[in-house]
Amino acid sequence: MDNKRNKIELSDTGKQPNVTIRLKRGAWEIEIITQQDRVQQAVESVLAGMASKEPVLAESHQAGPNERRGETSRGVITTMWKEGWFATPRALAEVHEEMSRRGYHYDRTAVSHTLADLVREGSLFREGSMRTYRYVQKFPFKGQAGAS
Repeated sequence: MDNKRNKIELSDTGKQPNVTIRLKRGAWEIEIITQQDRVQQAVESVLAGMASKEPVLAESHQAGPNERRGETSRGVITTMWKEGWFATPRALAEVHEEMSRRGYHYDRTAVSHTLADLVREGSLFREGSMRTYRYVQKFPFKGQAGAS
């Protein structure tokens, strides 16, 4: 039997014929030449060795208590509202820029939709006309100190 990947060489001496096997796994390419009755053992041994030598591509990381976790655009904007950031009227561009400054990079359309949702729900008020809207909080967050 002879094909591109595996070939068996017949022996005239009566010994078990040798088998050639080529394995490719990731960046590794290995050729094994062994007796026919030891193929499984040889392959398992090589694969076990490759597994122990393979570099870890990605490690799981649990965020600590002081590290920022994934936040939705709504969560970030709500936090800004609770902090009183919307006490003065803000344009969409200002909101988007402040979110980016805080390390949250959302598409401007997603931010716009979130602001529109908060206007519909009554948390924010929108003044101005289309494309020049400015968003301001209707009322301060109840836990905010010194709010009037």
